Amino acid sequence: MIERKASLLTVGILIGVVAASFLFTYLLRQDRLSPGRGDGVIVLRLAHVLDSGHPVHEGMVYFARRVEELSGGKVSVPIFPNGQLGSEPETMEQAQNGALALVKTSAAAMEGFVPEMATFSMPYLFRDEEHYWDVLMSELGDEFLEMGSRVGLLGICYYDSGSRSFYTARRPVLKPSDLRGQNVRVLPSRTAMDMVSTFGGSPVPVPWGELYTALQQGMVDGAENNPPSLLSSRHYEVARHYSLNEHVRLPDILVISDLIWQRLSPEVQGWVMQAARESTEFQREVWRRESDAALETLEEAGVTIYRPDIELFQEAAAPLYENIRDQRVVELVERIRNHGR
Repeated sequence: MIERKASLLTVGILIGVVAASFLFTYLLRQDRLSPGRGDGVIVLRLAHVLDSGHPVHEGMVYFARRVEELSGGKVSVPIFPNGQLGSEPETMEQAQNGALALVKTSAAAMEGFVPEMATFSMPYLFRDEEHYWDVLMSELGDEFLEMGSRVGLLGICYYDSGSRSFYTARRPVLKPSDLRGQNVRVLPSRTAMDMVSTFGGSPVPVPWGELYTALQQGMVDGAENNPPSLLSSRHYEVARHYSLNEHVRLPDILVISDLIWQRLSPEVQGWVMQAARESTEFQREVWRRESDAALETLEEAGVTIYRPDIELFQEAAAPLYENIRDQRVVELVERIRNHGR
């Protein structure tokens, strides 16, 4: 009898543990999908991989401040920079399941979730900066932002990240063939890898937070990015040749978890969207100022800046357009090229 009671007690305890586990998981998920805290303030956590001195980070700080102002303190947006919560793909996965509200990502990293984003990685797609922003701020630009909603990642605004150029440790890249024999870090984008391969280099996808060490230890010979990123990352301490071939204009995108977005009231959604739009304009001004200043600082720090013949790179990139695999990307490329004409 005693053994039977003990057995029943054990089963009861196990049932209680399992039930408590299910309850805890349920409550945790409810909390994740209904962001907030005890005092009634809605908390929307924002993660990105850049450092806190980057001009794109400044845009996000402005966004967070405007959300709090517009909401009268009812909505808070704490920011987690420097990859504290993971890489861009990792944080986007967190946003997909509602564990994270907001993520700043590059269009290239988003390519793994939304194939059409590969369009932005096509080299020399935009005629100039004016054409680039005309497209982003048009209905076509809005289409790109909305594409992520089908995978739970709704784009709410763009941030300027300038144009990307090659920087290397051993020798400068003055023409595409100078990349032969060099391992070049690229974003996690099939299109970016194909571009470097077409130019003659060997593409190596390395997480942004690990790139300084990879350059320092010779795991890669170079990388490609904009002036503020080269400066703030301190990669110039290792890679002192910077060739402004400006092969791609790749926007940064602020995305929000669709799971969380659907649980926000229309009023809160309005505050978030207004703050996002305003932060784009603010960040563009910051970018212009700090991008020019970054080039000056890099030169003062001993970096040699080259301005190669861009036509050589444009000619070398032409085969990439002939080999686009995705018909949808082909259509989007044509729409962008014809925009404004």
